[in-house]
Amino acid sequence: MLQYTITIIGAGNIGLSIADGLLRSGFPPKQLTLTKRNLASLSVYAAQGVNVTSDNIEAIHQADVIVIAVKPFKVIEVLQSLNGQLKNDAVVVSVASGVTIADIKAVMPSTLPLFRAMPGIGAAVGESATCIAGDHSSSGMRRVQHVFGAMGATIAIEEPLMEAATVLGACGVAFVLRFMRAMIQGGIQIGFDADTAGKIVAQTVQGAAKLLDERELHPEAAIDMVTTPRGCTIVGLNEMEHSGFSSALIKGLVASYNDILK
Repeated sequence: MLQYTITIIGAGNIGLSIADGLLRSGFPPKQLTLTKRNLASLSVYAAQGVNVTSDNIEAIHQADVIVIAVKPFKVIEVLQSLNGQLKNDAVVVSVASGVTIADIKAVMPSTLPLFRAMPGIGAAVGESATCIAGDHSSSGMRRVQHVFGAMGATIAIEEPLMEAATVLGACGVAFVLRFMRAMIQGGIQIGFDADTAGKIVAQTVQGAAKLLDERELHPEAAIDMVTTPRGCTIVGLNEMEHSGFSSALIKGLVASYNDILK
């Protein structure tokens, strides 16, 4: 059980995904604070015992870990408003894309442990792959890994890879979901109702991911397990590749990455 007090500044989609993941893991609601201008949308969390407030400064006074989950263009403004108000041993984690640790250091005390993290919305169900950048050897890093480890896997990376992590791990959720949507549509065309097709596809994707993880397989090795000579699987795969399936996905990833770098 985490012993920290955690404040999430900005309870939007990603902030609430983190909150949901923490609560799902058994994190005590009374040790969690959420901030948002419109508190009515946080009534479900308040009913669980989570502290909710529209006052960011009030929210951070006793916080051991402060997660900055506002829109990227608001991060510096929010950090400036918090300067001088944090506990001396607090850890600050930004989950905003494009805002560097150097940007944060420019407006925060240099003595504070500062980190960037990039979770996905899978954090809400304990299945995020959260990339973390910062001082890998510090106790602050261990604290951040402990917090985000409650909602999935954590991977320590160098900061120059954070934008790539955003595309692969956070935007990647949307890419996988679009693939699943297409699978469901195909399932409907070959005879299933939408609900049944959705259940089959969700379990199939979950099983494929678990197979790679637990057996430490390369995707191609797992594909070889189900592509028999002259079988229907290889026919379908080849048809998708003739239509540019893999290249379209790679081009989409690169396009998203280039857009972040603008």
